[in-house]
Amino acid sequence: MKIVIPGSLTDLNTYTNAERTNRFKGAKIKKQNTYKAAAAFMPVRTQKPKLPIRLHIDWFCQNKRKDMDNISFAKKFIFDGMQEAGYLKNDGWNEISGWEESFYVDKENPRIEIEIEEKDSKNKRSQNIGR
Repeated sequence: MKIVIPGSLTDLNTYTNAERTNRFKGAKIKKQNTYKAAAAFMPVRTQKPKLPIRLHIDWFCQNKRKDMDNISFAKKFIFDGMQEAGYLKNDGWNEISGWEESFYVDKENPRIEIEIEEKDSKNKRSQNIGR
């Protein structure tokens, strides 16, 4: 399954600066970004995935002005948005086994594409974590 979030989400530097300025400003940014991600998951909220899932996130940015690690901070909003929409009950180890990220430039159509890969619950690798 593929989910597309149009545009971009707030990067780490912008969020950190907002938090330092005023905690309410940071909370507002988090709420707005979480709702934007949740809106993308609303159409599939009733399609409960076979857990745990693995995410493949493609970040299509307008340019290369921001560092990739600052951009990818926004996956926090994506995970929270999945919960807000009701697609996942939680975003812990039992629900998300991991993710891969790739970065591209698309000046005309910045977006975030999330491909969801459902995992077999008998996956030995995920069972061995923490042992």
